[in-house]
Amino acid sequence: MDFIQAILLGIIQGLTEFLPISSSAHLRIASELMGIGDAGAAFTAITQIGTELAVIVFFWRDIVRIIARWFRSLIGRVPRNDPDALMGWWIILGSIPIVVLGLVFQDQIETGLRSLWVVAAMLIVFGLLLGLADRLGTRVRTLDRLTWKHGVIYGFAQALALIPGVSRSGGTITAGLFLGYTRAAAARYSFLLAIPAVLGSGFYQLAKALKAPAVTPIGMTAVATVIAFLIALLVIAVFMRYISNHSFLPFVVYRVLLGIVIMVLLATGVLAAGGGEVVAAAANGALR
Repeated sequence: MDFIQAILLGIIQGLTEFLPISSSAHLRIASELMGIGDAGAAFTAITQIGTELAVIVFFWRDIVRIIARWFRSLIGRVPRNDPDALMGWWIILGSIPIVVLGLVFQDQIETGLRSLWVVAAMLIVFGLLLGLADRLGTRVRTLDRLTWKHGVIYGFAQALALIPGVSRSGGTITAGLFLGYTRAAAARYSFLLAIPAVLGSGFYQLAKALKAPAVTPIGMTAVATVIAFLIALLVIAVFMRYISNHSFLPFVVYRVLLGIVIMVLLATGVLAAGGGEVVAAAANGALR
């Protein structure tokens, strides 16, 4: 990976992280088309640190308020059923599935599930589910009506994004729409819920990468992460305004068409499916 490729991948990460089109799928496809093979799950997770820092900057008032009131509820300074205090608990609860499943299925996530056949299938299937949820959802619930049961459902929907092509925001927004939340509410909770999981995964992979710099190029990954942060700040603002008055249909159409194009390129031999085996093997060897 060279400097220009790192910048391009950073731009792609920043553009696609918050749109329901799967940033990990786009990084996987782009790195293959650039001729550098699979950039790897570690590269993806580390660059997502940049995009989550953008979330923290954009929603910092909400985040500070939620954390403060959650802590104050523990010592009885605010009621335990305070909406912001409960939001803190629901974010914690919703983060558990992705942590557990990410650890249990780590090998599969870093190898077989990175096959471009899997990516293409997930783009199509979960694109259609997003379209169905957007059409059938009542879109009346706001975040003050979030419950622990819905928090768990959101959490498992987020965990599906461990499979490239599903999309973290796409999976959680789809779940929110099926549960009857407004588009803006579903997206807002999706972004807040992602913070603990994404930062945890990113710093975990960063620690591993520092032990094996030959596998994940730290310098180029840092460049991509900074670029992703800058691009993501703009994308969040535009996306939140857009979904207040528009449907997710353009994203659905894009996902399905992209999935079909990938399958055609795979079937004709233009792209190699891969699956991360080389990356995983190199990482295992470097860490021994």
